[in-house]
Amino acid sequence: MISTLHIKNIGIIDDLIIDFNEGFNVLTGETGAGKTLIIGAVGIIAGGRFSKDMIRNGEKYSFVEASVFCPDNPEAIDGNIIVSREVHANGRNSCKINGRLVTVNELKEFMAENINIHGQQDNQNLLNPSKHICYLDDFIGNDILKLKEKYNVLYKRYNEINSELDKNYGDDKEKERRLDLLNYQLKEIKNANLKIGEDIKLQEEHNIMKNSEKLQENLQEIDENLNNQAIESVSTSIRCLEKISDCGEMYEEKLSELKNIYYEIQELARDISSMKEDICFDEQERNSIEVRLDEIFSLKRKYGNSIEEILEYKEKLEKEILEIENVDEINSKLKQEKENVKKQMNQLCIQMHQIRIRYANIISSKINNELKDLEMNNALLRVDVENIADEKFNNNGLDKVEFMICTNKGEEEKELSKIASGGEMSRVMLAIKTVLADVDKVRTLVFDEIDTGISGKAAKAVGEKLKTISNNHQVMVVTHSASIAAKGKYNYYISKKTINNKTYTNIKQLSESETIEEIARISSGDVTEISIAHARELRKAS
Repeated sequence: MISTLHIKNIGIIDDLIIDFNEGFNVLTGETGAGKTLIIGAVGIIAGGRFSKDMIRNGEKYSFVEASVFCPDNPEAIDGNIIVSREVHANGRNSCKINGRLVTVNELKEFMAENINIHGQQDNQNLLNPSKHICYLDDFIGNDILKLKEKYNVLYKRYNEINSELDKNYGDDKEKERRLDLLNYQLKEIKNANLKIGEDIKLQEEHNIMKNSEKLQENLQEIDENLNNQAIESVSTSIRCLEKISDCGEMYEEKLSELKNIYYEIQELARDISSMKEDICFDEQERNSIEVRLDEIFSLKRKYGNSIEEILEYKEKLEKEILEIENVDEINSKLKQEKENVKKQMNQLCIQMHQIRIRYANIISSKINNELKDLEMNNALLRVDVENIADEKFNNNGLDKVEFMICTNKGEEEKELSKIASGGEMSRVMLAIKTVLADVDKVRTLVFDEIDTGISGKAAKAVGEKLKTISNNHQVMVVTHSASIAAKGKYNYYISKKTINNKTYTNIKQLSESETIEEIARISSGDVTEISIAHARELRKAS
């Protein structure tokens, strides 16, 4: 459940902290005071969509933070997990769970296990027949869950096989065209007879040839300087030192050092001379190297950035050619596997269909009982389960589930989507939620505009249902109905005030006497002795 909600810079909300409680939490207040914004903030922290228009005027970001009580979660600290979401006007979005950065989808997945927000979107889901099967399967629970898990493993493989068959060149002409292309590419690579490192070595040789004139000229000058000047000068210096070497130990040492230098210069001169002789400009060889480098570059441009990648591509070509040449055998095995998978899927679909038929009758009966409690005495809802023909498998098997309803005696049964009254739709949705509440593991249920289009006995009945649900869930309700507000265990009043031409939202948890006054205000628009007495009666009846 949500124990604390912190909202900052959303609409007219400046900085608001709300402490919620277990059970039935009712939010009422002035028109335009921010009740919808609070529910919107809950939607934002649950990973819902955010528009930058929601950011408070003059501010650069919005921030929502919640303390979620979920003691079974290993990340919980003292049973609580802190989640937050900060959205900036420039679109930057920051989501955290216990201080750990997460994506919006990760936040959404986490919150989906802890909170459900029911509003106009739920009514839209009821209008969408494709969603009806989800309601039924949620009600069935474990009896169908294990079958669906087995089915979905097979369904995934079924789609993979179809994809593989589509890629396996079922058309003979396409197969031949692909085979011709692959063989051409393979032949081109094979004929090149590439060797790893060949391009690097050739590039070095080409650079030498390209700079041969400059290399020859400079090496020649070095060779002449070493042989004609350096060696001769060092040799003369050695002879001079030999003449004075007996004059002291230091002269003998310098003579030894100079002789070593002489030998090193001789060795260096021989190396330079050899390097000079090795450099020879051969136009034909240079052209041959350039042709080879162009050939390698062309192959790189087509098949990879390096010789290693080209050779890897060659292996892939050989593998694909082998697969195409044996595609008939491969396809035959895939088709046989597909038939086996279809057979298993069909068996599971039959089992799921039978379970859905059985539970459809049960949930229909339960929903109809709830509708009677919600002052829809003449309404009769039936969950229709139909088997789809032609083996058009989907995530849920081969069943189509649709809620059918007759709202008045003597009328024809029709699709739920044909209901015109918003009040009827709200009550049908609440009846379904009441039935599902026993199997719903989500701790917090938020209802926005649940009282749309209803009043009187119907509103009182809705309040009773919400109170019943709150026995096992934390329930938050925004309402304009005195009958629903009177059922609340914890009542909050939302108001607004203007300071220095800026509007601010305030929220206050009401005492019992304040709750009576608020119920009186909602019921008659003014707090009088008569409305107070009526409010007390409503409260007493709750």
